[in-house]
Amino acid sequence: MPVKAVIFDMDGVLFDTERLCMDSWLAVAEEQGIPDMEKFFPSCIGRNVTDTKVLFHEFYGDAFDYDIFRKQASAWFHAYIEQKGVPVKPGVRELLAFLREGGYAIGLASSTSRPAVENHLERAGIRDTFQSVTTGDMVLHSKPCPDIYLMACKSLGTDPARTVAVEDSPNGIRSAYSAGMIPVMVPDLLAPDEEMREKSAVICSDLLEVIAFLERWK
Repeated sequence: MPVKAVIFDMDGVLFDTERLCMDSWLAVAEEQGIPDMEKFFPSCIGRNVTDTKVLFHEFYGDAFDYDIFRKQASAWFHAYIEQKGVPVKPGVRELLAFLREGGYAIGLASSTSRPAVENHLERAGIRDTFQSVTTGDMVLHSKPCPDIYLMACKSLGTDPARTVAVEDSPNGIRSAYSAGMIPVMVPDLLAPDEEMREKSAVICSDLLEVIAFLERWK
């Protein structure tokens, strides 16, 4: 059964912003004397603001002021972007060109808020490539729940069973798998474990390998 559409995660897949986000959290945590941020951060990868706030309170207690922390980390993150631009991952432009030439429907499903997503895509000059953009502020619970991918498939008008989801994180793979899609993992900060190998159709070392995978599904 041929693949008709590809939906991308953004942070850690299209852009090296997962690492940048981690750096911003660690910088603010060090400045504020917040312990164990390096241990806590991986659990939040792929989640939206609502779910991340719950995790913060579970880990650091209800008294933790997540909104202030998020504001400070966001300021650090955006100052970097303003100065140095959005770090585009290797293979992004080649893969997107392959999909356009092949007539695939192309979408994006990111747990990040819409203003940030739109800003990054515009800065990288690839916004027009995406026929559908679904963001974390459009669903109550984002990844690992399937909601965001189901919404993205509906918006794109594609059958999940014939749609590839390109993801870097375990939460993203869980989300795509639960949505009945074809999960393709391109690991970023977190190495794949046995669960990821079971739930992923393939694990690629980079985005260029995704092209070879899609060629087999024609």
